[in-house]
Amino acid sequence: MSQSILSPSLSSRLAALLAWPLAAFFLFGAYGNAFLSADNAAAYERWGYPGWFPYLTAALELAAALLLIAVATRRLGAALGTAVMAAATLTTLINQDYAHMTAPAIVLVVSLIVLAVSRPRT
Repeated sequence: MSQSILSPSLSSRLAALLAWPLAAFFLFGAYGNAFLSADNAAAYERWGYPGWFPYLTAALELAAALLLIAVATRRLGAALGTAVMAAATLTTLINQDYAHMTAPAIVLVVSLIVLAVSRPRT
């Protein structure tokens, strides 16, 4: 079993510090995907996704946001957020849409950090 370079107390504080703004980002993203702008709808179409895909993304982002808030489910929320942002980052890379890549790449890294420092309760 690997040991963290951070103390359990520091890990817990870092997870909480990052989880709340991360949850807010996913909540904002869920809203943006549920109530799609014309520009974002065009981007999904350009990337080859079906019309229902933004709603699936919205549901996953909402779930990630809600799971990130509670300590007991934070790891699951971070894992779900990581998966969503990995898909978004890969989508922009594959489609060479670099203008849309920065935000999901940054949120992917933050999600991975929260996942790494969130410890299950024992």
